[in-house]
Amino acid sequence: MKILDWYILKRYLFTFFLMLLLFIPIGITVNLAEKIDRILENEVPFNEVASFYFDFTIYFANLLFPLFLFLSVIWFTSKLANNTEVVAFLSSGVSFSRFLRPYFIGASFVAFLALMLGMYWAPIASKGFNEFNYKYLNSSKISETQHIYRQINDSEYIYVSNFDPKTKRGNNFTLEHFEGNKLAYKISASAIRYIEKDSSYSLTNYNLRIIGDDNDKLEYLRRKDTLFSFDLEDLTPPKYVAETLTYGELMRFISREEVRGSSNINRYKVVQYKKWSLPVSVFILTIIAVAVSSIKRRGGMGVNLAFGIVIAMIYVFFDKVFGVMAEQSDFSPLLAVWFPNILFGVLAIYLLYNAKR
Repeated sequence: MKILDWYILKRYLFTFFLMLLLFIPIGITVNLAEKIDRILENEVPFNEVASFYFDFTIYFANLLFPLFLFLSVIWFTSKLANNTEVVAFLSSGVSFSRFLRPYFIGASFVAFLALMLGMYWAPIASKGFNEFNYKYLNSSKISETQHIYRQINDSEYIYVSNFDPKTKRGNNFTLEHFEGNKLAYKISASAIRYIEKDSSYSLTNYNLRIIGDDNDKLEYLRRKDTLFSFDLEDLTPPKYVAETLTYGELMRFISREEVRGSSNINRYKVVQYKKWSLPVSVFILTIIAVAVSSIKRRGGMGVNLAFGIVIAMIYVFFDKVFGVMAEQSDFSPLLAVWFPNILFGVLAIYLLYNAKR
């Protein structure tokens, strides 16, 4: 049976990676055709463009991982069914459960790859991808980079009208410090820039106003370098910062934001839970794909592929809709992220039961 296992496993992995190699260049070509005018207009150096599309490749692969996997399994399993190889395997006394074993071995490898991609590689690629977009490709500021307002702790609030993650610079910065319900002092500046060397901040047109009982104390400096109790992530757009943190960093960031009572906590948790739900979806989609395509149909491979594309699109639709619902409302992010897996898990069990029969 090792020959059967290796035969299916090699076809599983080969078709999956071939699907990635076929679709990723298409994605790069489409993106480049759309962005080439702005790239040439901004005279972007070639090495930055090459680095961007390397990050884009990882970002794109992570985004459409389930779709690639699902279609690749349907593709090669349909070929096995059309060549009556599945019938030959099962007629030799191999049970359908035993027939699935190499699929689960392949799914385990792909799931591990998806886990590592989501935990470590994709956040790094996402950071480069987003920084390039913010610096060169966006003709206007994205809404998430504008009017960032955060509560830092029980007594301090910060505001910045817009922030550029690439240059680590923001405009119209304000920090307000309260003692009880009374404003104690307020710091404002026309610009704020993060200095990575010593983790400090440089403020342009620095103004300090200390609120007194009778008179206020005012201080003005053309430039002031100082330290603050908040981190650079507090000035970064909510979804952007979550996507660019590795899993350990994201967990610590979420814990800190929960203590602060952040209003964006659901956004961060959606990103966190998706790192685990994607590897699990690999097994669910593999079962559905095998159950659908292991039967030889009158319409041949085209029918299986059409059905597979419909199922994959529905899965992506539910994943996106419930993710946005959790980000924009009080809907549970855990349920939102795992609902597609639960729904399609039930479908996988049903289709697998009928396929065995």
